[in-house]
Amino acid sequence: MKKKLFLLLTLALLATAASGQDVSKQNERKRQIEEEISFINNQLKSIAGKQKATTEQLSLIRKRAQSRQALINDLDRRIAVINDEMTAKQREINRLQKELDTLEIYYNKLIYNTYKNRDTRVWYMYLLASESIGQGYRRFSYLRNLSDEVGKQAAKMREKQAELQAEREKLAAIKEEARSTKAEREEEYRKLLDEQKQSQADMKRLAKSEKQYRNDLAAKKKEVDRLNKEIQRILRATVTEQKKDNTKVDTALSGQFAQNRGKLPWPVRQGVITERFGVHNHPVYKNLKLPDNPGVTFSTTKGADVFAVFGGVVSRVFVMPGYNQCVLVQHGEYFTLYCKLSKVSVKAGQKVATGDKLGTLDIDGNASSLHFQLWKGTDKQDPERWLRK
Repeated sequence: MKKKLFLLLTLALLATAASGQDVSKQNERKRQIEEEISFINNQLKSIAGKQKATTEQLSLIRKRAQSRQALINDLDRRIAVINDEMTAKQREINRLQKELDTLEIYYNKLIYNTYKNRDTRVWYMYLLASESIGQGYRRFSYLRNLSDEVGKQAAKMREKQAELQAEREKLAAIKEEARSTKAEREEEYRKLLDEQKQSQADMKRLAKSEKQYRNDLAAKKKEVDRLNKEIQRILRATVTEQKKDNTKVDTALSGQFAQNRGKLPWPVRQGVITERFGVHNHPVYKNLKLPDNPGVTFSTTKGADVFAVFGGVVSRVFVMPGYNQCVLVQHGEYFTLYCKLSKVSVKAGQKVATGDKLGTLDIDGNASSLHFQLWKGTDKQDPERWLRK
């Protein structure tokens, strides 16, 4: 019995600890999403006056809507958990109430027997009427312990009443949390509807200038193609030079880099990804494909610093039209590329560690953006699969 009680207590403590950890994780995730939404709002204010910023604005608005929906989904899950907690707590209260009712019935019987046997003459008659010495002893013990039992039973009832009151207070707190969480969910949903209306208005406005956008897109595609050809040329030349000079690739560094897939820090302290890897359709002109993106683009704060995502050696620093200054860092057989810098803090051949500053981004209006790529040899990779979520 002791082992069973110990096991049940242990399981209860583990469940409580796990519940506390879940709540802590949910609160941390909620904080991160709220910070992301706040950052996007600031970015939208920053680019509001820029020319040709409609597509970037739309990307940010859509990202904000996704973040807002994720926040609502988390609140829905929390509400479901709270409802389960309320149901379980109510069951516990019902169980305690039943136990208390049983204790009260037994207590009332004890009080009645105590009152009935309050006269010592009745005690003597009760004892003398015993059929045997054993029965007489049992009756004597019963009468002697009757008042003690009444006191013990009263203490048990007070303990159970206190436990019941504590559970009722916990239930009231859970109900208040449910009310607060539902109110927060309703407010987030209202904001989501407002943001969706804004997104639809921007899409209608953007749809009226499709011809101008196609011309801009053609120029953008040329910039992307030039950058792709240049980075591929640099990577091929680097690999060829290493083979020609019998330079060994740092396999240990390559292995360390590969082990950090999905764990690499972001190259900017704050930001959201507005352009993703690969080929995508335009969010408004569904029959129009955007240029094949060999990396990702971060929308970040004005003049933000850029940092190395992993240790390595600066391979090249070069300039590309539309991308300003670019820094290429080699990590064994892997390469990372950072573009749209106005100032560069490193030079070719320099060793860098994770988190070292590479430069500062160019300012575009009241915001900045970073184009980031990741390669394994001459094979381009999706950076989002490598970066920390």
